[in-house]
Amino acid sequence: MIDQWRDKFENYFIGKDFVDGSHDIGHFRRVWNVAEKICDPDDDKLTILAACYFHDLVSYPKNHPDRSKSSEHAAIRAAEILSQMDFPRDKIERVKHAILTHSFSANIKPETNEAKVVQDADRMEAIGAIGLARVFYVSGMMGSKLFDSNDPFAINRELDDKKFAIDHFHTKLLKLPDMLQTQKGKSFARKRTEVLLRFLEDLKEEL
Repeated sequence: MIDQWRDKFENYFIGKDFVDGSHDIGHFRRVWNVAEKICDPDDDKLTILAACYFHDLVSYPKNHPDRSKSSEHAAIRAAEILSQMDFPRDKIERVKHAILTHSFSANIKPETNEAKVVQDADRMEAIGAIGLARVFYVSGMMGSKLFDSNDPFAINRELDDKKFAIDHFHTKLLKLPDMLQTQKGKSFARKRTEVLLRFLEDLKEEL
C-alpha cells in the first residue's frame, strides 16, 4: 500500500514547476526517507508518507510576511488534493495536523507520533551536508550576504540571519537537535550537527 501511494504522489508532481529548489520533489523524497527510518513500527506510515510529500505544497519565502502561515495553507491544500485522490478519509485530519505542525516558524506543538516524526525528518534537512547546501541556496534567493566581513561570527554585534547566511547557524540550525521530538531523530541529528560545526571551524580557520 505504501509503495502504491508513493507512486501516486510522485505522479502528482510530474511536470510541476518548483520555483524554490530547496522545497522541491527531492526535498519531499528525502524527508520521507528519513521519516521512514526514525518512525516506530506502530506509527501510521501512510499518514507520515502523505505529510512528507505534501508538507511544503505552500512554502512562502523566509522574508515573506505570510511565512508563518505556510504550513496552514499547505495543510488545507493537501487535504483537498488527498480527497480528490480518494485517500482514506479517516487519515486526512492526521495528515493535516502533521503538515500544520512541521513548520519551525509556525511554532505549533505536534500532538501525534506521526506529526513528531514528520517534524523531525523535515528539520533534519536543515542540518548536515544537505543543510549546508540549502542554507546557502536560500540565502542566495533572499539576496543575503554570506557573512559580515568585519565580524563574521557576531562577536561584537547582534545576529541577523536575514542579512547574513552564517548567522542562521546560530539563530536556528544549531538549536534544532535539542528541539527534536523522537529519540531516533536526535541520534541522526547529532551526527549531522557535527558537519555544521566542522564547517564553521574550517571557515573560521580560512578567514
